[in-house]
Amino acid sequence: MREEIIGDARLILGDCLEILPTLGKVDAVVTDPPYGMGNDVDSSRFSGGSDPARRGQGGGRFREMIEGDDRPFDPAPLLQFDRVIMWGANHYASRLPVGTTLVWIKRNDEAYGTFLSDAEIGYQKGGCGVYCFRDLSMKSDERDRKHPNQKPLPLMQWCIERVSDPGDVILDPFMGSGTTGVACANLGRKFIGIEIEPRYFDIACRRIADAYKQPRLFDDEKPQPKPQELLL
Repeated sequence: MREEIIGDARLILGDCLEILPTLGKVDAVVTDPPYGMGNDVDSSRFSGGSDPARRGQGGGRFREMIEGDDRPFDPAPLLQFDRVIMWGANHYASRLPVGTTLVWIKRNDEAYGTFLSDAEIGYQKGGCGVYCFRDLSMKSDERDRKHPNQKPLPLMQWCIERVSDPGDVILDPFMGSGTTGVACANLGRKFIGIEIEPRYFDIACRRIADAYKQPRLFDDEKPQPKPQELLL
């Protein structure tokens, strides 16, 4: 196991199921877990939407998204926490209690049905409403994507603000390229990220370190600790 401390972020390389019992205080979980969507999906059927002329286009991109994602996801270990948001909830809905449904709308209306999904479904523990967030940035940022299933930063910031307050500790046990950690740095939350793949762990470390180098709005509002307080 490898661990890095960057600002208010604690990043751990390892298996989250082994690490979860060892963690201290966690206020909320915000994560995009492996959905298990690759165990029964034919990429040729889902890569062209409803248009037969487009069917089969983009199959390589879809195969990249589901590579290694061939086991059903069990959300039970994360449901022990009081405040939880998990994406991809439609793939494991039968294993979730009633809660709030989140919808990430990721394309304009005129592009509906052209490639893969028009939106993605998230689950928030508690409540029963349905709330939407439209963000199209991942389409234009394809070349800058660090992970095949990377979520847009504004989306993850929206999630974090739904379940936490400044200073809270956010856990992402499937950290990937670290977008949740970048969002926490921007919003003044503490972060614990766990990632099992060394390549993505290194990317997350770099992205979060870069985020802490940027000026943030909350810095002017938070009292600066005295030097002796840093030792407590």
